[in-house]
Amino acid sequence: MNEETRKHPLRHSEQDLETADRVPDTPQSRSPAYRLAFADQDFLTREELRPIRLQLELLKVQMSLDEEGVDSTIVLFGGARIPEPAKKDTARTPALAELSHFYDEARRFAHLMTERCLADGGRKGVICTGGGPGVMEAGNRGAQEAGGRSVGLNIVLPFEQAPNAYVTPELSFNFHYFALRKMHFLMRAEALCVFPGGFGTMDEMFETLTLIQTRRMKRIPVLLFGRAFWDSIINWAALEASGTISSTDLELFQYVETAEEAVAALEAWTPPPLGPLVR
Repeated sequence: MNEETRKHPLRHSEQDLETADRVPDTPQSRSPAYRLAFADQDFLTREELRPIRLQLELLKVQMSLDEEGVDSTIVLFGGARIPEPAKKDTARTPALAELSHFYDEARRFAHLMTERCLADGGRKGVICTGGGPGVMEAGNRGAQEAGGRSVGLNIVLPFEQAPNAYVTPELSFNFHYFALRKMHFLMRAEALCVFPGGFGTMDEMFETLTLIQTRRMKRIPVLLFGRAFWDSIINWAALEASGTISSTDLELFQYVETAEEAVAALEAWTPPPLGPLVR
């Protein structure tokens, strides 16, 4: 922050950081107690500081997306293990190899939607993924190939992981808290596209459907790519027949098979009128 953008006459925190690094080396200055609180990693990672860390993860991404001019997003969920068709022989199972065509569908869908985003100024409908491999990589890749930006919301996992090479660097974020990552997936979402995937994909899909079902979130289009996959994994009819969901809950999403079909579905979508809230 330069002097012209500051809104107060007080000394800036960055100045004190630089000054604190130059103090004489004494037993007092070496003590952890002497560190500036906001620059003390040991202090910030204490259990009692969890509420502050939650706020920081919310604010950092929120402020960055505002500053980068991302007004809304098209969110892509999908399996990290789905390879691109050229590498389908690396899939761990034959069934996973057969899902590789969804990599191309995600890539083409992101390309098409990014072209529309750019034609509208580049601020609305920016592609957003989890920033990892598989379907996520395909989404970021398609956006880059269309000449646009895309968001990657990565998370620290026990095994080594880096964001895929197609995420826009200025829009590549890393999280500690799954809850905050999920919030940022949905806070700017104008549509949600769900490709075949595992626990993570289903977790995010069901959480979104629950938020819409309970009207904790406004209705947005939710597109499930690959009817055959989803109908083989989830027995929607049994959920309805058991009474654990209502028939209207099955209208919260729709199936598509191709990128072009998904684009057409988004173009045709209009928010349906709110019916009674079924308990």
